[in-house]
Amino acid sequence: MNSNVVLGCIWGDEGKAKIVDVLAGSADIIVRFQGGSNAGHTVKSDSQTLALHLIPSGILYPNKLCLLGRGTVIDPFELLSEMESLKLKGISFKDRFFIDSGAGIVLPIHKILDSKKEESGNQTKIGTTKKGIGPCYSDIISRVGIRFSDLFDEIKLKEKLLNLYQFHELEAFGIDNLMSQLEAAREQLSGYICQASYMLDRMYSDEKTILFEGAQGSLLDIYFGSYPFVTSSHTIAGGVSAGSGFPPNKIDNIVGVYKSYFTRVGAGPFPTELNDATGDLIRKNGNEYGTTTGRPRRCGWFDAVLAKYTAMINGINDIALTLLDVLSGMETLKICTGYELNGEVISEVPINIDDLDYVVPQYIELPGWEEDITEAKSYEELPGNAQNYIRKIEELLNTDVTIISVGPDRGQTIFRSEKFSA
Repeated sequence: MNSNVVLGCIWGDEGKAKIVDVLAGSADIIVRFQGGSNAGHTVKSDSQTLALHLIPSGILYPNKLCLLGRGTVIDPFELLSEMESLKLKGISFKDRFFIDSGAGIVLPIHKILDSKKEESGNQTKIGTTKKGIGPCYSDIISRVGIRFSDLFDEIKLKEKLLNLYQFHELEAFGIDNLMSQLEAAREQLSGYICQASYMLDRMYSDEKTILFEGAQGSLLDIYFGSYPFVTSSHTIAGGVSAGSGFPPNKIDNIVGVYKSYFTRVGAGPFPTELNDATGDLIRKNGNEYGTTTGRPRRCGWFDAVLAKYTAMINGINDIALTLLDVLSGMETLKICTGYELNGEVISEVPINIDDLDYVVPQYIELPGWEEDITEAKSYEELPGNAQNYIRKIEELLNTDVTIISVGPDRGQTIFRSEKFSA
């Protein structure tokens, strides 16, 4: 297989970065195809823990290429800051880091607009990171956005910036200072600009291995997520082609990442949420706090209704099940297999997504396990009840769990398929 996709299949924070980091060892290039600095990917390796927001997780491998695709939106100043912090840790970007020329640019105006919307009493509070991602995507859709290719023509750049401010009915105060800042950023980033579609086409033809890294999760997709409590981009498998220019018929394998329990940050429906001591215990054991925001994550049981939905819309070939170790020590585990809505039990996502606020989860119970599983190296070394839990998820989603994470380090990963190796 020359191309693999790794997608989060819940509401983000599924542990994608670790799975990407592990699989990146056998890839030639790692590609982010959507999202911006609202993503938070934590990678732990060799006693080093790094929180990445824009740069693909494969950057920790010195001989791997990393690419930000056209579907991403990038704050150039945050990007330069993140690059500098990684350079101080000995990570090189020369000849191995690339930005698609069509990627959108997040500007200070976008952050201002984002904050105003979240703070307005007349707007639905989505719980965004206030990083300006949504307003930047909105400007792109409205055809007034600024892209990296615009940085190379100062006259047209100024015209487009003035047009952008006029579009938002704002006075263009400080625009000359912004121009100077963008020109300085261009000088530092110009050597990284490319056309991703050509690069990826050549690499695939040369039988290089391409790994696509999703940000956020499928239930935050702008179309197929729990709207309006979603992100502003396409987080599902279809977003790979739209955000990178890589054709869908060349995608060879799709890995869906699911937590062994569910979490969510910010507002929105969460049928299996646990507002009790069990939820607090999961949050404590899993250190469930947002990488980008630091906000405590909402925690709940595994929801097979939503999980099966995201497996379906993504065409998942393999499941990566993460944070299984967090469930050690729990006497009983629950999995939601259906919802009761208006006196009827359903096994699909409701037609009206708002009804997720009112459904009553229907659970099956499975016995837990006491053993510490963080040192397990194979599926057979896992406790019997942990194996049963995995098998039940496979049965409910009709998809094999081929990667199991039992801890944050690369080595704490169990592979059950010859497709993958450490």
